[in-house]
Amino acid sequence: MENGIWDNREVKDLFNSIEKIKKEGQPLRKAFIMHAEKYSRKPNSVRNYYYHEIDNLKQDGKRLEKLGIDLSKHQKTAIQYFSKEEEENLMHKIDSLVESGCSVRKACLSLSNGDVGQMLRFQNKYRNFKANTKTENKNNIIKFTKKKEKITEGELQALFMGLVRLVKRNAEEELSTQYKNLIEKANNQLRKTIVALNNKERECAELKNSFLNLKEENAKLVKDMFKYKCDKAQKLRNKLENFTTN
Repeated sequence: MENGIWDNREVKDLFNSIEKIKKEGQPLRKAFIMHAEKYSRKPNSVRNYYYHEIDNLKQDGKRLEKLGIDLSKHQKTAIQYFSKEEEENLMHKIDSLVESGCSVRKACLSLSNGDVGQMLRFQNKYRNFKANTKTENKNNIIKFTKKKEKITEGELQALFMGLVRLVKRNAEEELSTQYKNLIEKANNQLRKTIVALNNKERECAELKNSFLNLKEENAKLVKDMFKYKCDKAQKLRNKLENFTTN
């Protein structure tokens, strides 16, 4: 892995790891975390690349066959569900931050490490959970902290940095796809050039053989012509000698 570029070996390793995790009945998130640690990437980036690559491979049968990946084992899902344990842990962490004076938005942003997409996911999950809990327990009193009317400067800065990371990540993924396309195009051109050179070498070899054959034929003709001239000269000499004798 260099400059964020995914090579075929790493892609195949990711898909193999996910197949193994699925077979063991474990959450995909574990595969993303393990791969991120192995290749010095971020789990969210690994997850995003995986789902993006599924779409790419569906449209590139040649590369799919080259990688030897069975896409039937890698169905893209639009929604990521929380496990019961993940849901309880998330609710507990958000409640703790809210009780300490944070707004729900700020708590979710903190837990998502500035990832805006993940922050919205946590926030929606928390509000849905609270709404369902309130419906199921109408007699319970749920305390909510007073919402802030304005977003603080720190929250704005965190949101801005999250957006910057999203734009940067999307740009890296786009450049990665463009780079792979350029490499494939260059490889195809190289293969065509090699074939053309092989044909030229074959033509040169045939021309060389033809030249050698012509050279041998020419030498034979020169030899025959010399012999013919010698024979003719001998006959003329014999004729002159007979004429002189008579």
